[in-house]
Amino acid sequence: MEPANGVAPSSFVEVRFKNSRKEFFRFPDTIHARAGNLVITEVQHGYDLGIVTLSGPLVSIQMKRKKVEEDSTAIGQILRLANQTEIDKWHELREREASVQKRAREMAIALQLNMKISDVEYQGDGKKATFYYTAEQRVDFRQLIKDMAQAFSIRIEMKQIGMREEASRLGGIGSCGRELCCSTWLTDFRSVSSGAARYQQLSLNPQKLSGQCGRLKCCLNYELDAYRSAIKAFPKPEVKLHTEKGIGIFQKMDIFKGVLWYSYKNDWITWHKLTAEAATKIIQKNKAKEVVSSLEEYVEEEIKLEDKIFDSGVGEDSLSRFDQPNKHTKKKKRNNKRKFQNGPKKTT
Repeated sequence: MEPANGVAPSSFVEVRFKNSRKEFFRFPDTIHARAGNLVITEVQHGYDLGIVTLSGPLVSIQMKRKKVEEDSTAIGQILRLANQTEIDKWHELREREASVQKRAREMAIALQLNMKISDVEYQGDGKKATFYYTAEQRVDFRQLIKDMAQAFSIRIEMKQIGMREEASRLGGIGSCGRELCCSTWLTDFRSVSSGAARYQQLSLNPQKLSGQCGRLKCCLNYELDAYRSAIKAFPKPEVKLHTEKGIGIFQKMDIFKGVLWYSYKNDWITWHKLTAEAATKIIQKNKAKEVVSSLEEYVEEEIKLEDKIFDSGVGEDSLSRFDQPNKHTKKKKRNNKRKFQNGPKKTT
């Protein structure tokens, strides 16, 4: 995206490292970093290699959204574009991470540490490796760091992450059939409560509402605002409908169809379907102390639709009209017709 007329070009880019780890960097005037370039970034005691994912004016918008100031010390420096030798070394380190992770897990099990090493990330120069782990309690891994530093001959950094961050780093396919949001585009992990499921009239089943991280799915928050605004047109569930026949108790509602179901206090089996307008009208009459005979007077009548076997755009037609006729059946019918015309054979 090119800057508009009169707008100074941005000297910042967004660089992605392994999985979903992204940081902002400042590049010098001697190079022009674009999205997709492999660049060498300056880190403490060496360098790292990453991919530019965002450049141009959109970087400033992203920095404002994440509340990162342009003069912040958290912004690093891009040294140069990566050459082929550095790219080959970077690929070799990526291939080595799986075996290093397996060996580190074996060391943690041998030390009887209650932790799970979920991912390993090598630095671009191969001098340092970051081990990401999850643990429910505080873990004393000082001996583990000594053993790993001696076995791998590199500097070790341990970083604890949450369940959601672990899922974003590992990736996977969700129950919707698409790649996980946290590993593709979702960057901020907002808290998800069970109230989001209640607003959307979902069954509070942990197996259906939990994601691969073991926590509530982040997508429960996507449509929550729409449900909150739509539910304002419905009467509150705790409000009871007073009639001469009995007291109506709320059972459930359908926000999409705009209907509610009530049952009498002494008859829990029979449910009566009312629209939101009808239920609101009864509540208003109760407040005005007007008499309401029963819920049946306000029940919405269901319209039954006629079942159609098949209907095309031009009217009903046979589904087998394009099938090829069976040649053997056609030949058999022709032979039977000849036999009928010639009559039965005479016997002597």
